[in-house]
Amino acid sequence: ETEPLTSKKDVSDCSKGEDCKENGLLVRNPKSALRLVEDGNKVQGDKGEAAQISNGYSGVQSSVPCPGEQQLMELEDRETWSKKIDFLLSVIGYAVDLGNVWRFPYICYQNGGGAFLIPYTIMAIFGGIPLFYMELALGQYHRNGCISIWRKICPIFKGIGFAICIIDLYVASYYNTIMAWAFYYLISSFTAELPWTSCTNPWNTGNCTNYFSKDNVSWSLHSISPAEEFYTRQVLQVHRSDGLDDLGGISWQLTLCLLLIFTIVYFSIWKGVKTSGKVVWVTATFPYIILFVLLVRGATLPGAWRGVLYYLKPDWQKLLATEVWVDAAAQIFFSLGPGFGVLLAYASYNKFHNNCYQDALVTSTVNCLTSFVSGFVIFTVLGYMAEMRNEDVSEVAKDTGPSLLFITYAEAIANMPASTFFAIIFFLMLLTLGLDSTFAGLEGVITGVLDEFPHVWGKRRELFVLGLTIVCFLGSLATLTFGGAYVVKLFEEYATGPAVLTVVFLEAVAVSWFYGITQFCNDVKEMLGSAPGWYWRVCWVAISPLFLLFVTCSFLSNPPELRLFDYDYPYWTTVVGYCIGTSSIIFIPIYMVYRLVVTPGILKERILKSITPETATEIPFGDIRMNAV
Repeated sequence: ETEPLTSKKDVSDCSKGEDCKENGLLVRNPKSALRLVEDGNKVQGDKGEAAQISNGYSGVQSSVPCPGEQQLMELEDRETWSKKIDFLLSVIGYAVDLGNVWRFPYICYQNGGGAFLIPYTIMAIFGGIPLFYMELALGQYHRNGCISIWRKICPIFKGIGFAICIIDLYVASYYNTIMAWAFYYLISSFTAELPWTSCTNPWNTGNCTNYFSKDNVSWSLHSISPAEEFYTRQVLQVHRSDGLDDLGGISWQLTLCLLLIFTIVYFSIWKGVKTSGKVVWVTATFPYIILFVLLVRGATLPGAWRGVLYYLKPDWQKLLATEVWVDAAAQIFFSLGPGFGVLLAYASYNKFHNNCYQDALVTSTVNCLTSFVSGFVIFTVLGYMAEMRNEDVSEVAKDTGPSLLFITYAEAIANMPASTFFAIIFFLMLLTLGLDSTFAGLEGVITGVLDEFPHVWGKRRELFVLGLTIVCFLGSLATLTFGGAYVVKLFEEYATGPAVLTVVFLEAVAVSWFYGITQFCNDVKEMLGSAPGWYWRVCWVAISPLFLLFVTCSFLSNPPELRLFDYDYPYWTTVVGYCIGTSSIIFIPIYMVYRLVVTPGILKERILKSITPETATEIPFGDIRMNAV
């Protein structure tokens, strides 16, 4: 049905329904199946509707179109990672974040200690790692961001891409504020005596009790440590807010800290993965050096063994509780991080035949081991705290979330020899842990938008990244108020959790059931040379979707009762939280309706067209490139 590729026609002979050649470009009419770019040695096939070509390559319109035909887009090579290690470090840096340091140790000891590792490992093998692998493979094969990739998989699910971008913006609005707190601590650490070691500061109250002092001090029910007062009254200043209905003013100190963080983020990602791939050599490796130093230091502290025993002592009865399995599933899912568009974006800059299967196993294993080792770093210090307070470890370890780092761990560091040095490296570690996760989250949005709108933003990446960082900074202002910690907690629990679970569930269903597990496995075979085995197929088709459905239903049936410090969240905040979470995933049904409305034909034809891939994916074939049709 095609003419020989060497066929030559003068452009003057170009007419409707025929081919035309201009500037070495043989152009088929929309009914043809092949065209040749002679100067680039590229062959590509299409399905007859090649109005949009975004298959992992930036498009530039041809200056000489055929009369009556749409202008063509000449393919240019997509940017790729300078080295394979840049990609691995970027993915590890994204997956290993602040949650590995504070969330996993707390979840582990709360759910049976060493016994928790059994459900955690099972959920990782059958849920987390298959989803992680699936996203890497999708991104690498189709070479597109989270929005435009759906044209090649199942167009009616394109709303998933828009939902992912909104979720990423929500995360950027609160996650970077936690880094601003760490930056404030870092600046405050450059003193001979750390400011959270004494009760003689202007922000301290009469309840401040320093049990590390040389005087015999008794710890009462109303006692508050100087570290807690520094965190709540100096850094957050929550005493100047009455709750979510009265957040108070904006802290100018935290605003400056956040502004500096976004400045670092902008200049790290504005040029693309070529620059961010170099920055992660520092931000992804530095935390491991510090974790090792802190682990050695913690192991030499008196009472460290008490913390380790509490961390790992198995409680086998806990395995019979449903919530333990829910916590294990949620922890591994949020730790590996599918559903944020990051893995799709990062993998899209890989070479086509890169071994993403090996990458998935290596990075997910490193992530899980980091969480496990972080538990020793935290609990050796908690054992030391319990020894100093003459209390049980469970009393010392009651702080959760950021409080575990900014109160309990900060206090322990302040009372070690060389406290200033350990405080500086600890908060530097928190900053680097957070920075590469922020790089990744914003890159997910940037790649998605630039691939979807290449004509608008393709050559204006720096300008778009600047606008995006400004939007994220302005969106963070509510978290910089005196009651900003309450907003952070609300967003952390509701804005991302159920929304991301829903997104990845629909993504797994769209790929496995609509795009087809056979087609997907054939795609993987084209890249790696061998198709995934039955284990991966069963996980993608059934186990992983059920895994996500299980966690989502458990969350929705038992929403968390939020409490921070002495503030109990009122009931209306639960409604607001669900509204925030719904505001992102609502784009999925909205786009489905829009797609069915604008697609011509009867309802059955509209549905069939909407679930059929509309653009082909370009794949390497020797020295030429052909489209998978």
